[in-house]
Amino acid sequence: MLSACATVDNRQDPLEPMNRAIFSFNEKLDEVVVEPVAKGYQRFMPSPIRLIVGNFFSNLDDVVIAANSLLQLKFMDAVASSSRVLINTTFGMLGAIDLASDISQVSDIDINKRNEDFGQTLGFYGIGSGPYLVLPLLGPSTVRDAVGIGVDSTFIHPARAIYTGFDLLTVRTPVTTAEFIDQREQLLDVDKTLEEASLDKYEFVRDAYLQRRNSLIRNDGVAVEEDSVNFDEQEIEIDD
Repeated sequence: MLSACATVDNRQDPLEPMNRAIFSFNEKLDEVVVEPVAKGYQRFMPSPIRLIVGNFFSNLDDVVIAANSLLQLKFMDAVASSSRVLINTTFGMLGAIDLASDISQVSDIDINKRNEDFGQTLGFYGIGSGPYLVLPLLGPSTVRDAVGIGVDSTFIHPARAIYTGFDLLTVRTPVTTAEFIDQREQLLDVDKTLEEASLDKYEFVRDAYLQRRNSLIRNDGVAVEEDSVNFDEQEIEIDD
């Protein structure tokens, strides 16, 4: 989200009045409910347990990444992500330990985590992003990425799609809620930076999101370093 901040052409945001209204709703909901829950989770849950939870959900996400890498004909990436799932699910105790990343750090085997989703898959085949879109609760997106989220969660994600025997109330909803809280807890340190980064938080989030998504598609699922932004208390510096 903090990968860029140059102004995006407003033609990419024709739904801005509606998007701003949803953005304000999300901000209020986050302030009143989501952020306090995430802070409570961070405060009362020991760090090793949070790490295990994060690794578990990251392992599930690797299934989505492997499938989309295959759809994009990126066979080596698909093999790498599939290897991550196999190693972390078996030797990593269902993903509780990210052994695959440890193996990559101490060897020449590149099975580091990739970043692919169905929105990127659509972009790979030349489908345009469509207008910028703020989704209730989920936040910044585009029409293309919103479709991608629906496909990934409905047809690919293990906890919500692959095994249909999972009950909605006893398994899928709690797992989705826990994953959402885990992701929000990991973003707590970003809040202050976002507040200080721009006078218009909506524009900053929109521009950063759109540029990062474009960079991911252009660079095979890896955001380029040149789009990074360094923040300090006085100004924002863009590294070219």
